[in-house]
Amino acid sequence: MRRPELDNILTTMLESQPEVSDLLFTVDKPLQVEAYGELKPVAIDPPIEKLTPFQTEMIALNLIGENQWHIEDLLRRGSCDAAYTLTDKARFRVNIFSQRGNYSIVCRRLNTEIPTIEQLKLPEIIRLVPREKTGLVLVTGATGSGKSTTLAAVLNEINHTKPVHIITLEDPVEFVHPHHVATFNQRELGTDFDTFSNGLRAALRQAPKVILVGEMRDRETVKIALSAAETGHLVLSTLHTIDAGQTINRILGMFEPDEQEQIRARLADTLRWVISQRLVPRVSGGRYALFEIMGSNLRTQETIRLGESEGKSFYEIIEASQPFGWRTFDYSVLEAYEAGIISEETALLYCTKRGPVTRGIDNIKKARGESTTSIGNLRMKTPEGPRTAAPQIPATLKLK
Repeated sequence: MRRPELDNILTTMLESQPEVSDLLFTVDKPLQVEAYGELKPVAIDPPIEKLTPFQTEMIALNLIGENQWHIEDLLRRGSCDAAYTLTDKARFRVNIFSQRGNYSIVCRRLNTEIPTIEQLKLPEIIRLVPREKTGLVLVTGATGSGKSTTLAAVLNEINHTKPVHIITLEDPVEFVHPHHVATFNQRELGTDFDTFSNGLRAALRQAPKVILVGEMRDRETVKIALSAAETGHLVLSTLHTIDAGQTINRILGMFEPDEQEQIRARLADTLRWVISQRLVPRVSGGRYALFEIMGSNLRTQETIRLGESEGKSFYEIIEASQPFGWRTFDYSVLEAYEAGIISEETALLYCTKRGPVTRGIDNIKKARGESTTSIGNLRMKTPEGPRTAAPQIPATLKLK
């Protein structure tokens, strides 16, 4: 297989469905794309009913190209990450991995257009993030929840408003930022540096004001990121955690118990924002982003230093600061449900605490004049049958 043939296959797959997010190549399965969270087969000419091990290997080698780093990674570790550009049409983040002696490939489609905060309709409080001078900002969520897109919008805002040097360390480079007011240097793992910790260590000597670290993967990267935030840099990064509280616990869990007190103090001083995301299905089709946003105040700093306790959990702290723009996932869920964006079933599936959300949904239904229960036509049952009228009080028992 040659590159023009591969490009033709990728183009056909992209055009097979609207809103394609991923392309999948797996042995004994046809070509598949993921659209709106569901896998769908793709028909091409000549037809491929089931991919063979040879076909997936040829596709993998064409996607990797001549990059020896990625080939070594694949052979030694069983998987590798790469980037691939389909001329003038799309860019992909590619993961090739070994399974049962064969290769499988997942190509995540990347947006070529840099998004803005307005286009993404992010919560208004996120506009405060690009204004930060120093500290640590974490965007968290599951794979495919839109973390990179949110960070790209934040960096785009900085790019248009601040004359600063920005260095990104990514695996691979997803959004290619043009130079506007700011100056960008974007480095790719495996091509420009070998590990995030080494890349971040080198970045401190490259005079940046803003550093993007693609992912906090290990304790060494976290320690250097904290040092960078303490020495006057704004550090942006991601973690695969489901909410703000778990984000703090995940970072602390990377360190030994005797180190945690110092890390707690450093994290309390440097952490500025934790933005957690979940993508949920819309009623009208497509997906919608829910947010949990926690900033930094005296209560969050104290809780990071001393740990959560009754009445001092991160959830309760965020809840108390909702008038200032902070929000829990439950607040976002109810807001989306009230606006008719998501269904009741989706709201209950993606919330954090089902009890408060159930009560909130009932209140919204009452305000709309809808029934909050399926139980109706209640009657009092007696041995003689249901009564339709209240019993008469004997005259001897009536009050005079």
